[in-house]
This record gives sequence, C-alpha cells and structure tokens, in this order.
Amino acid sequence: MLHSFRAAVVAARRQEALYFAPLLSEERILEAFGNARWLWQGWVYTPAITVWVFLSQCLSMDHSCREAVARLVAWRVARGQRPCSADPGAYCIARDELPESTCHQLVCQTGMALEHEAPSEWLWHARRVRVIDGSTITMPDTAANQAEYPQMAAQEPGCGFPIARIVVVFSLAVGTVLEAAIGPYQGKQTGENSLFRTLYDCLEEGDVVLEDRYFSGWFDIALPQARGVDVVVRKHQLRATDFRRGRRLGKDDHLVRWPKPQRPRWMSPELSATLPEELVLREVRVRVTQKGFRTKQLFVVTTLLDGQEYSADEIAELYRRRWQAELNLRSLKTVLQMDHLRCKTPHRVRNEFWMHLLAYNLIRRAMALAAFETGLEPWQISFKGALQTLHHFLFLFSFSPNVDATCEAWVRCMAAHIVGDRPDRYEPRVRKRRPKEYDLMTKPRCEYKQQIAK
Repeated sequence: MLHSFRAAVVAARRQEALYFAPLLSEERILEAFGNARWLWQGWVYTPAITVWVFLSQCLSMDHSCREAVARLVAWRVARGQRPCSADPGAYCIARDELPESTCHQLVCQTGMALEHEAPSEWLWHARRVRVIDGSTITMPDTAANQAEYPQMAAQEPGCGFPIARIVVVFSLAVGTVLEAAIGPYQGKQTGENSLFRTLYDCLEEGDVVLEDRYFSGWFDIALPQARGVDVVVRKHQLRATDFRRGRRLGKDDHLVRWPKPQRPRWMSPELSATLPEELVLREVRVRVTQKGFRTKQLFVVTTLLDGQEYSADEIAELYRRRWQAELNLRSLKTVLQMDHLRCKTPHRVRNEFWMHLLAYNLIRRAMALAAFETGLEPWQISFKGALQTLHHFLFLFSFSPNVDATCEAWVRCMAAHIVGDRPDRYEPRVRKRRPKEYDLMTKPRCEYKQQIAK
C-alpha cells in the first residue's frame, strides 16, 4: 500500500497536481465526470481543481469558501504559478456546476475500492460486513431548503432549521462509506428503513448486513436474504422471545420460524409473491455482565443458522461491533462538522453532503494505509488524529525534497494515534458545561429586529 501511495505522490508532483491528488487522482475525477468535464475547459477551476478545493473546504475548521480559495492561491504561488483571484465568487460558481451524480459516484468508488484492497485478516469469516445506521443533519433556514427538507412540525415558522434524514452504509473492515441516501425528515417513506431499501443494489451476494433494531421488521430481513445477503440485527423489543420453543442450538441459542405478515402498502404484490411464507431465523440472547451498563440483556436475530461455523459468542461479538457505525457517524458529524451544512439551496446541500462523505473516505484510506504498514486494523487508529496529521502533511507531499522520508513519517505519525481500548467504560448522561443564558427563539428573527428598532 505504501509503495503505491509513494508512486501516486510522485505522479502528482510530476503533473503539478493539487495536494489531494495522491489520495484522489485527476484521472478518477475526470472518469466520474464523463462528458460534463468539458464545461470547465479554459477555467482556473477545472473539474479536478474544483473537487480538490471543495475537499479542502470540508476538512477546514471554519468551512468557509474564502479559506479554501486562499489555500489554492497559496499553492499556486508556491508552485511558481500566477495567483488566481482571492475572491471566492468564481469558485462558488464552479462548485454549483458540480453534478450530484458525479459526487455520489466518487463516494461509492472510493469506498468500494479501499474495501476490495483490504487484506483478508480484516474481514469477518472471510465475508464483507456492511454496517447500516441513520441520523439527521440540518441546513440554513432558507425558503428553498425549507421547501425540500421542512423543519420539524412542532417548531414555529422561522424558529427552526430545515432537517434531512440520512442513511449510510459503512464497511466494517475499513470504515469507508459504501453508499448513502438523503431525504426529508418527515413524510411517507422517509424512515431509515425506507431509505435503506433504495440502497439494496450496493449489496452483493455473500455480504453480511449489521443493523440495529429499527431494521428488524420481517420484510427488512426477507428482502436482503432474497439477494443472498445475511442479516444480523437486534430483535425488536415488542417481539416475544421464548427459548423453550424452536430447535435448540445451545444455551440461549435456538432456531425459530417467523410467519409472513400482511403485505405492506409500499410493496407490490409481485414482489411480495417472491418472498417465502415464513423465515427460519436464529435468536441469540446476549447477556451484558459489565457493571454500569444500562442494558443487561439483548436478543440478536440472524439468518446465519449454522451454529458450528458461527458460534453464539461470535454473533454477540459481531453485533457489539455495530457500535462502529455510531463512531463513524460521530466522525462525520462532529469531527468533520457535517451536523449542520452551510449551503442555501438543496442542490448545493446535497453536493456538500457527498463531498463530506468523500473527504471522510479519503481520510479512511490514509488510516488503512497506516494500519496496514504497522500491523494494526483501521478502527484502532484515531480518526481525528489522522485528520490532523493529514492536514499538515498535504502541502509537504507537493514540496518535500525527500518523498520517501515524508511518506514514512506521515504513516508513522498517524499510526501513533491509537484509540484507547476501554471496553468497560461508562459515563453518566449529564453535562458539566452550562449553556449561555439566552432565551429560546419563539418567533422569526425579523420580528425581534422590529421590536428592537422601536
């Protein structure tokens, strides 16, 4: 891996490409753009430059267009080129022209490519595990954003933010985003499981899907299974569990049959007819013995029925790793500050969403490279530490006189930031830092300003 990265750095320096080129080559960007790349002929902001600058904006602390353009100006001056205008207007126009399909494609390509390069030791039973989880993001309160992603109904007009629901498919082996969906927070077919159904094409036969109990419905298990995909999911709390029934495989481990429920409205009769009349599933009780944990036991349902090949302890340990999806979303929303996007139109919001996922995948690629070279696994390396290290080494890749020494130092620096192994850690759900003592907004801002003016 390190050898291929050195070669990418050398090729980027030879082509005088921007600092992100070793992680995302210009050829890959142009391939994703297809014929649309000719829209930028003769501009400073070519397709590759626009994507690279957008990535630097997503990785910066304040996410401003002005800082992203300033980094481009500094790079051009350091290369002995003529500086472009520091006014971000031209960059904003070029960024607005980015096709959403291209940004989406780059995310899927980078995520899948890294997973296919992963060594077999990082896989689970030589199988690829996809971890599914959902969350929400907000955006500026503009009329265009409100029309497509309305704020919560309980909030007064002008007092809330447009909100969107997202569902992300992560690779358990390398942590990259393989696919994602974004939609309104409320309305018909806007739930996390509904959004995930639109992403089934990213699943391949032999994959294992790891989910929380929101995805534990009968059809949410049957549809992936019909594609040859196995499911490991926490059982919904409203379903009864009785280990005295079914075929016993071991202590707190048995096979049961779930009959097919009535066809839901969103499903066509033709699709429903292709599904079996009942599902044979395996239920495993997981007992939590660590002190301080609120949950004392939980039930995991899976289509992995072979108790010899997949023991109950392995199933329990795999479900525990589902927490990686929560940590990955925290990296996206907190570390990369994707919890509140900044664009004022839905098209730009979606592009900003995809570019954050793309930046996340590139950081994950750097983490996987460092883990491979040092005998670790990607999840053992700190995401924030990798981001901080990458932020300072990007410019060095373009100007360092010794490429080999720079790449070696970069890898060793990232690998030094090991995530603490704290399996029994627990914390109270309280906050020490007090918020500012301001009243909550209960009416539109314009009415407050009129009141002050009087």
